[in-house]
Amino acid sequence: MRLAESRTSNAIRAIRTIGKLGNKAQYEFDESDIRKIAGALMKEIDAMKARMGDRGSRDKVEFKL
Repeated sequence: MRLAESRTSNAIRAIRTIGKLGNKAQYEFDESDIRKIAGALMKEIDAMKARMGDRGSRDKVEFKL
């Protein structure tokens, strides 16, 4: 329970940090970059669900813009 809470909190903080890239005064990006980042995060969430569920998948999600 303690590990799950700590790791989930860390993941949420990391996602919030990624969200700070939305500052257009500091960073340059387009809609396709947003889709790639969100897609990679969603794939990793799906992989996490599979690992924790009945399917027990060991797939790793790789990301590169």
